[in-house]
Amino acid sequence: MHLPRLSLEVFRPRWSPRPEHGCVVLEKDKVFIADPTAREAGVRVGMKRGGVLTLSPHTVMYERDPLRENLMQREVAFALMRFSPMVALCEEATLVMDVTASLRLFGGIVRVCHYIREVVDAIGVTARMSTAPTGQGAWLLAKQRGTGGAGGAQRVLKMTSLERALGRLPFLAAPEVRAFSEWFTGLGCKTLSDIRRLPRAGLKRRCGVALLDTLDRAYGLAPELYEWLTVPPTFSARVELPDRVEHADAILFCARRLIVQLCGWLGAQQLALTHASIALEHERGRAAIAPTVIDLALAEPTWREDHLVRLLKERLGRTELAAAVIAVRLSVTQAQPAQPSTEALFPEPGGSVDDHNRLLELLVARLGVDNVLRPAPRADHRPEHANRWVPMHDARRAEAPPADLPRPTWLLEKPLPLMMKNDRPFYSSPLKLVSTGERIEGGWFDGASASRDYFVAQASDQSCYWIFRERPSSADADDTRWFLHGLFG
Repeated sequence: MHLPRLSLEVFRPRWSPRPEHGCVVLEKDKVFIADPTAREAGVRVGMKRGGVLTLSPHTVMYERDPLRENLMQREVAFALMRFSPMVALCEEATLVMDVTASLRLFGGIVRVCHYIREVVDAIGVTARMSTAPTGQGAWLLAKQRGTGGAGGAQRVLKMTSLERALGRLPFLAAPEVRAFSEWFTGLGCKTLSDIRRLPRAGLKRRCGVALLDTLDRAYGLAPELYEWLTVPPTFSARVELPDRVEHADAILFCARRLIVQLCGWLGAQQLALTHASIALEHERGRAAIAPTVIDLALAEPTWREDHLVRLLKERLGRTELAAAVIAVRLSVTQAQPAQPSTEALFPEPGGSVDDHNRLLELLVARLGVDNVLRPAPRADHRPEHANRWVPMHDARRAEAPPADLPRPTWLLEKPLPLMMKNDRPFYSSPLKLVSTGERIEGGWFDGASASRDYFVAQASDQSCYWIFRERPSSADADDTRWFLHGLFG
């Protein structure tokens, strides 16, 4: 993968708004790269600063920053580690990745390239990709403009096809050839295949072994050794915004750039995220303002980018900023080993447990922690005290409920007194007792004592109800006093 516009996109990622009059990057006071708007105004590579000011005085100019370029190149590499842990940083803004062991997992080379394209677009860089049986061959193909273009990928899967593709490349594609370009031109060489037809002994004596080693690695005649990128034990990434942002929901494009890096780190470490924090940085210096911190606590560990993006989108939509945001930092505070989801022979109706957990996390992010509650049963026989509602992320656990006895789907907030007709409880129709009695006594310890006999009753339309009668020992009660307490589904 070659990043041809890296020196410009470190200042202006693809997802950022473009300046009205374009922007250029200068190196040693000369134009190193210019965006399309500046080129339309007549700015050209190699033009001096004064010429740019003459043609387009309002063009935004940046000084080239190799350190930021290297950092963004590493960001891309970390984001790609979800597809393979073997990613290497190479010279001239390129990366080499070995995806051989990942093809079956992701569905083949075409789908792998499609997923990689989505990750690169999220980061905001332009990339030219190529695939080949050798890393050096793929590197040479990706460097050329005509091999797949900025939006596609040239796929060479066999050595015979790679030989033909490399043979058509201009000989200047190999960096080791450039120092001898005039000599090769004088010999009539135009492509790499022309150079390969020259005597090896003469090439080695004239150009050294570096050129032959590069060609041999590209054509699969010599082994390749890469220094694969190592994964840090912790994750904390920061990105500066190209402009000041006043609204929290506008930060999502920048935050997604951090999330794809996080997913790459999780994939390489085989971890799942359980808790992370996002710091929205404001002004520094004298007018410094403390960052706005957003905590992401997940009920179910995840490593999925789409779920994290949706979750963050909801949280950002409910965040009020104290001042404009100039940078964003994403840090992992807690992660655990990833557990692959078990797939049943037949899919669960209504979605899996993971789907339910992701929905609940999304609701918590949208409605607030205190507005999404879960039941937490208590070991209390009295129905009205046998459950309490707590926030989704509350650490309290459910206690052991009473014995597994018939319980209604819906419990009335307050028991409803029933009429008596012909010595039978009546609710729309006479009720027939269809279960044995269940005696519930309790509450002596908290002053809300109850002494009742519960029954399942059936009406004439076959609907079932949960009713009770107060025992004679209860205050102001007799045998004929019945109450409706629950409805069965």
